[in-house]
Amino acid sequence: MKLIFVGDPMCSWCYGFGKEMSAIAQSMPDLEVQVVVGGMAAGSTQVLDDAAKQFRLTHWARVEQMSGAEFNREALMARKDFVYDTEPVCRAVVAARMLAPGVDLLKVFRAFQRAFYVDGLDTTDGEVLAEIGAKAIAEQGIAVTADAFFEVFSSDEAIDAAQQDFALTRRLGVQGFPSLFVEVDGKIGRLTSGYATAGQVTRALESLAA
Repeated sequence: MKLIFVGDPMCSWCYGFGKEMSAIAQSMPDLEVQVVVGGMAAGSTQVLDDAAKQFRLTHWARVEQMSGAEFNREALMARKDFVYDTEPVCRAVVAARMLAPGVDLLKVFRAFQRAFYVDGLDTTDGEVLAEIGAKAIAEQGIAVTADAFFEVFSSDEAIDAAQQDFALTRRLGVQGFPSLFVEVDGKIGRLTSGYATAGQVTRALESLAA
């Protein structure tokens, strides 16, 4: 049985779900988890104006209330001419997967989330992403430099691999993030769509396993 997690590091509900997803993985250490990046706003060219920022803050408040996740609102409001393009950060997750196949990709995914939502870093900037990604991989005992990360991140292979994840997301019929699917004997079924607690997910998985 394999759990497929479809999300986007710059999706606020995915960020709120981060602790739950980590708890699921920790409580079921033998469960294979596949991370698929969904490209929520991949390729967006829309500059966030004040109205768009306020719209996101409304969502953030709901996520915070539901999950207790920490948000740096000041950093969002202070951004100038910020384009909410999630392709770079999704590609950075894919680059980590390419660079270090044995890495715990959920931890890398969460490092990018924290960088954006708490540290207020620009996770649309490749060099910033390379620093975050290399550090997250190195913390798992795998030596990777930011330069090496950036080289892979910038490659046509990483761009194509991210697009393949986006295509898989569409084939799975994902309507919102985060989404969880279960693959059993080669057959994939939807488990949850949207925010869920670790308890809800683990009970569903245990039922399926039984």
